[in-house]
Amino acid sequence: MPLLGVVFDFDGVIANTEALHLQAYQETLSEKGISLSKSDYFERYLGYDDVGVVTAVGRDQGVVLEDSEIARLIEAKGHRFQSLVGTNQMLFPGSAECIQRLASQTKLAIASGGLHDEIECILTATSLRQYFEVIVAADDVGRPKPAPDGYVRAVSHLARNHALPTPNSYVAIEDSQWGLIAARAAGLKTIGITNTYPGSSLADADVVVDSLNEVDRRVLAALCP
Repeated sequence: MPLLGVVFDFDGVIANTEALHLQAYQETLSEKGISLSKSDYFERYLGYDDVGVVTAVGRDQGVVLEDSEIARLIEAKGHRFQSLVGTNQMLFPGSAECIQRLASQTKLAIASGGLHDEIECILTATSLRQYFEVIVAADDVGRPKPAPDGYVRAVSHLARNHALPTPNSYVAIEDSQWGLIAARAAGLKTIGITNTYPGSSLADADVVVDSLNEVDRRVLAALCP
């Protein structure tokens, strides 16, 4: 089937925010006596949404957190993240150019494990919001990645005007194994990008690239001929 759309993950693909998320988690969780190392975050928890990270880290360190306390910590983490965003260059090199290039060829969406307001804030600040028809964040679906819910919803939206909305006409761009699992479960072709993990960790992707500069019409046509 011909290409009908590209669905981007956000953190780790478009925006270089994982270090900021880690810092926000560390500073927020420290008040509960919970530590979170860089290695643990990237090896064990990066694939979770905010609820999943706080719950899993607390559980793994033997700290019992009530639902109300988890909600409070997530709110505090979100405020801290927002304050860090304003002091940093957010986009990976080549991401803005890739988005603008692909938007002239097909429809674009985002399926992310991040929070909707955070994604909207960064896209608006970088003048990229206009290129995406839909944003599906962790707080927009019942189950976060590695469940396929976000990708299913994004494709459903993009496919509204097509007679044959087959997922095999859509390509996902992901930086983690959890995201690739979600995209494949939703039936999308996959491009893994080595912004966060080495290519060996993304071996299940249909194509692996080192930069969004490599994602062009030729690559997409080979995936969806």
